Amino acid sequence: MITLTELKCLADAQSSYHILKPWWDVFWYYITLIMLLVAVLAGALQLTQSRVLCCLPCKVELDHPCAVPWDVLKASGNASSSDPGPPLPLPLPLRIQNDLHRQQYSYIDAVCYEKQLHWFAKFFPYLVLLHTLIFAACSNFWLHYPSTSSRLEHFVAILHKCFDSPWTTRALSETVAEQSGRPPALSKSKVLLASSACSADADCPKQPLPYPQPGLEAAGLESPTSSVLDKKEGEQAKAIFEKVKRFRLHVEQKDVIYRVYLKQIIVKVILFVLIVTYVPYFLTYISLEIDCSVDVQAFTGYKRYQCVYSLAEIFKVLASFYVILVLLYGLTSSYSLWWMLRSSLKQYSFEALREQSNYSDIPDVKNDFAFILHLADQYDPLYAKRFSIFLSEVSENKLKQINLNNEWTVEKLKSKLVKNSQDKVELHLFMLSGLPDNVFELTEVEVLSLELIPEVKLPPAVSQLVNLKELHVYHSSLMVDHPALAFLEENLKILRLKFTEMGKIPRWVFHLRNLRELYLSGCVLPEQVSTVQVEGFQDLKNLRTLHLKSSLSRIPQVITDLLPSLQKLSLDNEGSKLVMLNNLKKMVNLKSLELISCDLERIPHSIFSLNNLHELDLKENNLKTVEEIISFQHLQNLSCLKLWHNNIAYIPAQIGALANLEQLSLDHNNIENLPLQLFLCTKLHYLDLSYNHLTFIPEEIQYLSNLQYFAVTNNNIEMLPDGLFQCKKLQCLLLGKNSLMSLSPHVGELSNLTHLELVGNYLETLPPELEGCQSLKRSCLIVEENLLNTLPPPVTERLQTGLDKC
Repeated sequence: MITLTELKCLADAQSSYHILKPWWDVFWYYITLIMLLVAVLAGALQLTQSRVLCCLPCKVELDHPCAVPWDVLKASGNASSSDPGPPLPLPLPLRIQNDLHRQQYSYIDAVCYEKQLHWFAKFFPYLVLLHTLIFAACSNFWLHYPSTSSRLEHFVAILHKCFDSPWTTRALSETVAEQSGRPPALSKSKVLLASSACSADADCPKQPLPYPQPGLEAAGLESPTSSVLDKKEGEQAKAIFEKVKRFRLHVEQKDVIYRVYLKQIIVKVILFVLIVTYVPYFLTYISLEIDCSVDVQAFTGYKRYQCVYSLAEIFKVLASFYVILVLLYGLTSSYSLWWMLRSSLKQYSFEALREQSNYSDIPDVKNDFAFILHLADQYDPLYAKRFSIFLSEVSENKLKQINLNNEWTVEKLKSKLVKNSQDKVELHLFMLSGLPDNVFELTEVEVLSLELIPEVKLPPAVSQLVNLKELHVYHSSLMVDHPALAFLEENLKILRLKFTEMGKIPRWVFHLRNLRELYLSGCVLPEQVSTVQVEGFQDLKNLRTLHLKSSLSRIPQVITDLLPSLQKLSLDNEGSKLVMLNNLKKMVNLKSLELISCDLERIPHSIFSLNNLHELDLKENNLKTVEEIISFQHLQNLSCLKLWHNNIAYIPAQIGALANLEQLSLDHNNIENLPLQLFLCTKLHYLDLSYNHLTFIPEEIQYLSNLQYFAVTNNNIEMLPDGLFQCKKLQCLLLGKNSLMSLSPHVGELSNLTHLELVGNYLETLPPELEGCQSLKRSCLIVEENLLNTLPPPVTERLQTGLDKC
């Protein structure tokens, strides 16, 4: 048994589709309802009549049809005389006598009803009922067809959520406010007016959803105030955006709903033509008097009967009224068919809405999605406009920003502030949906780092970060408003850009006229650089440091020609071969040059023309020989040479000519012997020979009196020369992973030693003379734990007292 609750749910489900029914669909519904009433009324009249036909026997026939006796006398009188006299009394045999039994009358009525009454008169109520059911089925077929019902139900569910979402109210009210040029506001009386108008409509949504209409501003009405969305409401709106995207992706590819709706209208038009063709024709067969001939004279004494159809007149009226209804239904169906054929219903454009609002990115939709919106637009244009809010990326970004601000409060952002290695206050934001507005409340930020944030837009509020000097943008897309760009142009000193894929340098970068350091990774900067970028580099007049990480065949001419004042150039070519370096000669002011992973094999000769060069780094270049090192003597200012991570087998003796060399990195090579001329570079204070194949260190190392850092980690050294301990300024000594059997007691003479690494050797004991290394602390003594037990307790205690870290 069906309960009231189930009936209510069924009624609600049917009423939810009202937004997909245009005015003609509603008109069809009312006409169908009236047709049904006609069928019910006709059927009720037919069923309640005890005698539909009333038949009387016929005693006289005139030319075969039944005649009244008076007609017989009249006919005979006309034959004898043209002026008959008054009617004569009827003879007794011609007088009509009701001498049949009631059962005989009933029998005659039933036989005449079945044999002589026209089928249209008998089945008229059922025909009307059948037609009505077919019309009703056609009107609702597309709503319950398997290929369309789920999509329509999904669309209606999403649309109702769009109505109930506070984000719709907020977005539309902001549009009205922007058009009117004033902030969204609504007086108390207007709120009450809107509420009362909404309550009078049965289909009104829970939230009043105003939308800018032509007469709104003229009427003096303002849009309702949009309250700040709480976290739950924001998440609900975000979920609606995702549902709309999935629905659009699924529905926009097909036109099943359109074709089903078109077919059902065509069926209605065909049915209308058939009904209008045959119903008026058969309507003439409904007559009041029926002449019935039944061969039952042996039982009743009569062969012919005269019958009266009691429902004839009322059925004629009902049938005529039914034809009028069918005409109205057919004309409406023809209009709907004309509307579908003349209109481009497979595309829905929001052009007018884009012109009226700030949501200019609302896309046009196609196929079934467009057709559904056309139907909703016929019902109420406001429905499609409300739905469009969730098609706009601008609207979605605004919602994301609100949710982001709710999640990232000022207190939470302050907890992310750290001191980086340069002792600067840094805020690192990782994998957010955007940039929270509360960031601009942290005026102490000096370094802003944005990583894996898909779309970031710097608003004018960035000017509140008065201490901001450095900006890092890693794998993110950053847009800058003009007021924000003016602030960055004056204040930003360091910029780091890193792209996941090769991308163009943003144009706003070239407006940073006070920028001093620029780090570009994954940026397109080939020889065929665009004119805009060429002119842009020319505007970076204060740029002193440029780091490039890309795959280039040569150093871009835009750098060598337009940045002559550049002092530091770092190029990481990611293993690609750099073949042309002649244009380096133009960079006469260059002080630091880093050519990393450029597959050079030999030291480029163009480097020897850079007279102001102080530092040269040739890391990971597959260098096998450095015979050209003698030419470095012409670079009088060269103090730092890094030839690490190559395949260098030996060091030429000419290295001794580099008298001004202070730092030398030769680690991660294949060096087996050290030339004695190396120790003529007496200004060396940094020497790294780690990860080579050295077996001994020459005694002449003692001439490096300024040596402070010496590393021979991961070699095959078995014994240390006593001359090493004559380098009294030595602070960091790295001897790990060698073949040392013992450590000389002279190590105690290194009073400035702060870092000592011995792990990975064959030492059995540590010399107690380590007590003489007054600057050495336990945390900076890298050695196996068991060797510490070989030291005298006083030495161990002194080492433990140090709290300094390496």
